[in-house]
Amino acid sequence: MKRIEQLRALLEQANRAYYVDNEPVMPDAEYDALMAELVRLETAHPELHDPHSPTHRIGGEPIEGFVTVRHAVPMLSIDNTYGLEDLRAWHDRVRKGLDLEPGEPGPTYACDPKIDGVAVSLRYERGSLVVAATRGDGERGDDITAQARTIRAVPLRLGARGIAVATPEVVEIRGEVYMPNREFDRINDERERAGEPLFANARNATAGTLKSLDPRIVAGRNLHFVAHGRGEVAGSGGGAVDVASFSAFMAWIRALGVPTSPDLTLCAGIDEVVSTIESFRDRRAGLGYGVDGMVVRVDAFEHQDRLGATSKAPRWCIAFKYPAEQGTTVLRRVDWQVGKGGTLTPRATMEPILLAGTTVQHATLHNIEEIQRKDIRVGDTVVIEKAGDIIPQVVRVETSKRRGREQPLEPPSRCPACEGVVQREGPKIYCVNPECPAQFREKLAWFAGRGQMDIDGLGEKLVNQLIAAKLVSHFADLYTLRRDDLLKLDRMGEKSADNLLAGVEASRSRGLGRVLAGLGIRHIGATAAKILARHFDDADALLAAGVEQIMELPDFGEVTAATLHAHLHSKPGRETFSRLDAVGVDLTSHDRARSGRAIPALTGKTIVLTGTLEHHSRQELVERLEAIGAKVTTSVSKKTDLVIVGANPGSKLEKAKELGIATWDEATLDKALTPDS
Repeated sequence: MKRIEQLRALLEQANRAYYVDNEPVMPDAEYDALMAELVRLETAHPELHDPHSPTHRIGGEPIEGFVTVRHAVPMLSIDNTYGLEDLRAWHDRVRKGLDLEPGEPGPTYACDPKIDGVAVSLRYERGSLVVAATRGDGERGDDITAQARTIRAVPLRLGARGIAVATPEVVEIRGEVYMPNREFDRINDERERAGEPLFANARNATAGTLKSLDPRIVAGRNLHFVAHGRGEVAGSGGGAVDVASFSAFMAWIRALGVPTSPDLTLCAGIDEVVSTIESFRDRRAGLGYGVDGMVVRVDAFEHQDRLGATSKAPRWCIAFKYPAEQGTTVLRRVDWQVGKGGTLTPRATMEPILLAGTTVQHATLHNIEEIQRKDIRVGDTVVIEKAGDIIPQVVRVETSKRRGREQPLEPPSRCPACEGVVQREGPKIYCVNPECPAQFREKLAWFAGRGQMDIDGLGEKLVNQLIAAKLVSHFADLYTLRRDDLLKLDRMGEKSADNLLAGVEASRSRGLGRVLAGLGIRHIGATAAKILARHFDDADALLAAGVEQIMELPDFGEVTAATLHAHLHSKPGRETFSRLDAVGVDLTSHDRARSGRAIPALTGKTIVLTGTLEHHSRQELVERLEAIGAKVTTSVSKKTDLVIVGANPGSKLEKAKELGIATWDEATLDKALTPDS
């Protein structure tokens, strides 16, 4: 259908004009209207499906979890320098490494602004995006392909629609995913109105967004991407393989529709590098996104190869970090905010001040020990800076400006949200009330999460609605929700209400381990919860255990055991288990019930899961395999004994075949898990 192709071309041209050429050709409203029309037409004509259509950026269903992928070429970190003398010393080392004589020109450097975002690698095969991955540890990262496909600045296919482009068989483009300042402010404004915790900075917001298992959340946050390097380039396909320098590679991928920095500058020597760094210093505040330095790299790939790398970083590249901008203002108030787990964090409110291009009124004071070390008082004149030009913090107090009216800060004796008892452990202060309302919103979202009670359909927005409507004020209230009450919520249709109630009903049978992992008890995460569930038959047995008995468990020290025991025997803690039991939540140990039965084909084996499983959720299957003594890992290696293969398995199956590792389908696994059937 001609109109579908026309719309696809128009939307791709708009993306390129906005993200690559910096010359928008249509307003957002027009773009959205064209996208809506394309969605309608593609829905009406499923036979014209195209995986590269712009509609695939809207985001599909949530993924089950992240898988780990190995980078074909390691993503090394970059050494930092904070002074021009150190930068010149690096230049001298580069020249020495290239055997350049005094007076001999060179090398040419490429200077590129260092955007403060999340490093990713985009792998294109035959011109199509097949894998996007985070940097991770440099060798391996998380597969975020579903998330990256929703980012409009990331091309799904290299080149323009309908135009044949010569590309290598494989080309990996490294770059930075980042959140513009305006988008960061918009999201935090929405979170503040909803009573949700604010993101500390745009980089954290970007990282948190990419970690979302729901690509639709990523699609709604307007992330950007800019390229800054290359990974593997292999196979035939034209001039890409033959480019001789970083700047030529950037020009080539830009021609293919990949966003690159408009501020990339070639410099003939170190003096030009210094001049570029200094001239850019004053411009960066007006860019609209975070830039904390300038990356300086040797331009010629031949020179890069000769210089090589250490085990951690290339010798041909260095990041010059701009010193944080400082300013002076007056501290007016300190509030203690209650976060997940009950941690109380001091937040300063100051006279507004313009700093690094934005108005700053709030800053973190970290903890009570930091306040006391710096002798920070309300009414003090303080020097603040943006650490990395992102997070405002108080550097020091101008004690010479004190007038005797400043008020010393004392740690709170009660929780500011619930007036409950607080405890101090070293520099940290905690609210120990498990039903503190400030904690409950975040705890409820955690309780419903995929790794805990796995309540399908209960996301962040719905949690806020349920609490605001006073339908849920305790975990147990989830199990008394009524369909009629749900249908009164904003944008809650019959299907969504039925799906939520079905998810809640299914979660009743998760067992003690998942309940413990979901309650948000301090020091008790998924691993500790599994250990407890393997040693106690049910909640009653756990409640009957003393501190000494809990301390005997693997990896349970005195502090963790005492904290858990105190929580279990507090009035809110006892009430939580009582109320969950009353609404029919299974508090028996599924892990302990299976732990004694070994299955020779699985017990003691190292197992990898790949592909989509039809009859098991990945989390439940991992728990079941671990309960019988198997070890489940995320990557295939020579140490792997068995690979369980679902639909669309990907590269892990190929790796297993290469290494001669046994593979089972889901039916074979089910038969092994139920040998008596």
